Amino acid sequence: MKTKTFFKTTIISITAYAVAFIFAVPYLHMLTTATKPDDELFMMPATYLPSDWQWVNFIQTFENAPIGIYLRNSVIISLLATLVVLVVALPAAYYVARFKFRGKAIFLLLVLVTQMLSPVALVVGIYREVVTLGLVNTYLSLVLVSAAFNLAFAIWIMAGFFASIPSEIEDAAFIDGCSRFMAMRKITIPLALPGIATALIFTFIAAWNEFVIALTLTSTVDKRPLTVGINTFIGQYQVQWNYLFAAAFISIIPVVILFGSIQKWLVSGLTAGSIK
Repeated sequence: MKTKTFFKTTIISITAYAVAFIFAVPYLHMLTTATKPDDELFMMPATYLPSDWQWVNFIQTFENAPIGIYLRNSVIISLLATLVVLVVALPAAYYVARFKFRGKAIFLLLVLVTQMLSPVALVVGIYREVVTLGLVNTYLSLVLVSAAFNLAFAIWIMAGFFASIPSEIEDAAFIDGCSRFMAMRKITIPLALPGIATALIFTFIAAWNEFVIALTLTSTVDKRPLTVGINTFIGQYQVQWNYLFAAAFISIIPVVILFGSIQKWLVSGLTAGSIK
């Protein structure tokens, strides 16, 4: 029995490491290309590892393009979009989970329908609306669009968590003199924190990785996020692959740090409700 269990565990571990390696290969290739000298980028036959690791390429990436400005813009847009989603989705999800009202099913259906619409399919309409409002090439337009396309997902996730928390806990708080707002702030929200963290991290990542809308609505360096800015290294006749991959590698570092810092909440948020 022990031999069978050991064999099964070994197979699962090897499979897990193999899958992890497959997912890591593109990032390893990105790192090796980012550290190659210019004369090895188009060498034939191609070499996977650079003969001389040029770590200075990461520094030169900031010198050859305003990566710092692009990075700042991405942080501002992503954080503000996440904040807007938090402010709007939190009370909406709580109300949907705790109260019964006429048209609740239709409301939830409309919220779900918005997830079926791709920003790429709506880019023309979004651009015309932004032009009408005079918000072209502004942080506000990017923040509002990113928040709008992630709001439905956040409401669904948070509403599910609020619904899983027994209302009797809040009833006990009401007896002790708590108001609805106080009970939500001191009891319900702390209990639903994993779900809130899950919704916010996915909102942040979606806003951080957004490209098409940002490319359409921005026209100057001081407003473009990093996803658009790294295209600086793609010229008409040449692509600076080492600097392009160095900038792309830099762009994933904040997301990796964010994932690592809230990993416990994220995992519990994704698996909550799976066992009754």
